[in-house]
Amino acid sequence: MPTAKDALPGRSEPIARPGLHTVLGHPLAGPYPDGTEIAEFALGCFWGEEKTFWQVPGVWVTAVGYQGGFTPNPTYAEVCSGHTGHAESVRVVFDPRQVTYDELLQTFWESHDPTQGMRQGNDVGSQYRSVIFVRNDVQRRAAEASREMFQERLQAAGFGRITTEIVGAPAPAFYYAEDYHQQYLQKNPGGYCPDNSTGVSCPVGLFAKTGDISKSLPSHVSTPSP
Repeated sequence: MPTAKDALPGRSEPIARPGLHTVLGHPLAGPYPDGTEIAEFALGCFWGEEKTFWQVPGVWVTAVGYQGGFTPNPTYAEVCSGHTGHAESVRVVFDPRQVTYDELLQTFWESHDPTQGMRQGNDVGSQYRSVIFVRNDVQRRAAEASREMFQERLQAAGFGRITTEIVGAPAPAFYYAEDYHQQYLQKNPGGYCPDNSTGVSCPVGLFAKTGDISKSLPSHVSTPSP
């Protein structure tokens, strides 16, 4: 990770003018309807992860961008250089009456391997690190609780320590990525979309309520003895 002193200078003007979501039809940058909330996650290459979230019922719009670093209004090339400090991030605008923040956390944990540090699979670099960008203390408490519970499931399945950062309250600035990155897999159906999930179910929701760890393990992993 670069320091603020060493990071690229960036620019004062945004690099993109967000339009409409090509699948959901809603404005990427708002205005968002009253009652909706925002969640922001980094979990590897944002192309496939955005698609994962736009398919969740209750999600109003998604967008991809750069977040958590120092360089204002970075370009994709600058982020990929490793000299901005940003991660590839997905903004999720959702209706909490239809899908809860806990359920989005479940999607986040189950959609990548949060133990890999500065990488996801073959994608290596600080831009691919795992981060939950929380916007308030309620989100922070939910994120921390879910991380603790998922760590138990991962250890039982033979995985290491979670390296996911929980950053914010308030979250750092979200810089919209270039237009060609937005809904990339809708524009390029055969595009790059690696599956780096662990196969372990997240203990948010059903598994957290039942406390039955055997339901959250891959089929090849037996329940650990007490």
